[in-house]
Amino acid sequence: MNAFYCSVHAAEEPDKYKGKATAVAGSVELRKGVVVTSSYEARARGVRTGMTVRQAMQACPELIVIQPDFDVYRRYSKGFLRIVGSYTPLVEAVSIDECYADITGSGQFGQPLEIAELIRKRVKEELSLPCSIGVAPNKLLAKIASDMRKPDAITVLRRREVPKLLWDKPCQTLVGIGRKTAEKLTRMNIRTIGELAAADEQWLVDRFGVYGNWMKRAANGIDDSPVEPEHEAAKSIGHTTTLPADLTEREQYRAVLLNLADQTTRRLRRQGMMCHTVQITIRDPDMKTITRSETIDIPTDAADDVYREACRLMDRHWKNGMPVRLLGITLQGLSPKAETPVQLDLFEYEATPRKEQLNQVMDKLRDKFGESAVLTAGMLTDDPSALIRNKKLRGTSLQTDFLREKDSLEE
Repeated sequence: MNAFYCSVHAAEEPDKYKGKATAVAGSVELRKGVVVTSSYEARARGVRTGMTVRQAMQACPELIVIQPDFDVYRRYSKGFLRIVGSYTPLVEAVSIDECYADITGSGQFGQPLEIAELIRKRVKEELSLPCSIGVAPNKLLAKIASDMRKPDAITVLRRREVPKLLWDKPCQTLVGIGRKTAEKLTRMNIRTIGELAAADEQWLVDRFGVYGNWMKRAANGIDDSPVEPEHEAAKSIGHTTTLPADLTEREQYRAVLLNLADQTTRRLRRQGMMCHTVQITIRDPDMKTITRSETIDIPTDAADDVYREACRLMDRHWKNGMPVRLLGITLQGLSPKAETPVQLDLFEYEATPRKEQLNQVMDKLRDKFGESAVLTAGMLTDDPSALIRNKKLRGTSLQTDFLREKDSLEE
């Protein structure tokens, strides 16, 4: 999807936003927010993702800054995935605004280009959204093709065209090769995809492990990874929040971890899952990011258990006084609650069922009256991380567990 968040607002309120320079950013009223995405009209005026709102306004004084509304984004995401899913059951959502579709068995709808055009037209007519579609023999090339022409375009990329179209491009053009890997390749005198394609495979494996093998194949346009439809069970559930000001005190970031633990476990229970591992993500003002995880003795779906483990990880791996720009909690090693044996603690076996009943009652109240209807004392704060509880404002493009919920664009 092209400039998805801005395009959704233009579709919802065309009189206010269609054809205008817009940007979606958090903390709009504080002018400290960061631009998450911008319309193509704003990009033409120099507005870029990652700019502060202040910088964006300086580049484009007429810019209309919009607060995010993830409720609406999720509904539109379900809408375009429903359209794609009407042509094949093999649809893999990789984010709120992007998916892969395997149309190998969809010949009854036409040739691949015809199917792509049907999808593009329906998304435009039914949702008033532009989208770019890459048509290729595998996921890697389809992704690259979808990025080659924007907005609202269809691009075909055949494997035989890889040398002509891609080999003169920087290695980082390949999906899956990040900045640090590209810098390491440059130090090894490999600057282009063509040079990577020609490199000795064993030499790459010796320096990068199995990743070297993947890079060699990718540079030659080879990708065997299948399209994996959305399964009922998620592999992980996580949430991160970028803080409007750097936090340095232990109690400050503990308040953020409490809200993160609350919302991740809410999503965990909604899917009827338990987690075996808790992972935290920490980013400093220099954008250095670390992740640390711990497998817990007893699987859980309770916020206090996750919060306790997250605090332990934070205390162990982050010195008090060091500034924190972003925090996240990810729950991993998920398993269905009905199939997960839990060995009750000898000293807590009586309290555990009561705690579970309390969580169920609190969930029902919050489902009916909103996320702030029932809170623990530690969550009664004006800390910016409390916005995580606001379903309209919270979310990231990579969260896809909402696809297992019942609401849809029509509802």
